[in-house]
Amino acid sequence: MSDFKYHRILLKISGEALGGDTGKGINPLVISQVAKTVAEVHQIGIQIAIVVGGGNLWRGEAGEQLGMERPQADYIGMLGTIMNALALQDALEKLDVATRVQTSIEMRQVAEQYIRRKAIRHLDKSRVVIFAGGTGNPYFSTDTTAALRALEINAEVILMGKNGVDGVYSDDPKVNPDATKYTELTHMDIIKKGLNVMDKTASSLALENNIPLIVFDLNEPNNILRLVKGENIGTLITGDK
Repeated sequence: MSDFKYHRILLKISGEALGGDTGKGINPLVISQVAKTVAEVHQIGIQIAIVVGGGNLWRGEAGEQLGMERPQADYIGMLGTIMNALALQDALEKLDVATRVQTSIEMRQVAEQYIRRKAIRHLDKSRVVIFAGGTGNPYFSTDTTAALRALEINAEVILMGKNGVDGVYSDDPKVNPDATKYTELTHMDIIKKGLNVMDKTASSLALENNIPLIVFDLNEPNNILRLVKGENIGTLITGDK
């Protein structure tokens, strides 16, 4: 294990990343590839917790724009993250990776309720833990969930996997070919520049607790392994310099 820079990681996967090229629905091929990548890193002894988004199935902001109460719209989004988590769990277990889904909303028939000490126990027993349901509260994104859970389980880093984007740019590189890629930023840079990486609540939480974040391309199969080995890929975001 001494060859690796990180030994316990929190992997944040957006719902759009699980939707493939369209960013919509659950793409079985994408789920299988993500599971294979996670399994390879798990097999070398890295402890992995995952937070999944639900934007491929539902976005609370869209519901609100249609006249739905924001809390109700957000609760629907939480259920979307649980659907993604169960699909990912199934794909991982097909690869013989012991996996537990913990939700912030109680639903005992399909998943465990989130309990911090139990989650850490699972990690110590070499089980992948998937956190679903966000924080269980409306108005909080899964980015905030990722920062919160990372701190609770004492993760060494948050790895934020993006769908075909290899880091943080000054503008959307899919729209603006002249956008500049940042190799290193601080959490305060993210807040001041208004970069679309994490919401302000998540960035503030990461800043206050000095937990590093790496934004990388999830579509490249070996990227997680390269990151835990300490390779400089993607964009590293740290506390103030």
